[in-house]
Amino acid sequence: MIKLNIHKAKTHLSRYLDNLKKGETILLCKHNEPVAEIRGLPAPLSSKRPIGLAKGQFTIPDSFF
Repeated sequence: MIKLNIHKAKTHLSRYLDNLKKGETILLCKHNEPVAEIRGLPAPLSSKRPIGLAKGQFTIPDSFF
């Protein structure tokens, strides 16, 4: 866990993005008191869904158009 004061986090946030991607946590402090925690997001499972994924599972009525 990385502990940063708010000023340092505002000034150098881009430096710590790689740490977040690796799964580390950043603890933001004000006057050495923790006020927030920043964690990276997990990678998306898939970028795009294949075309025709639900083909044949439902019908669209003519009144839709």
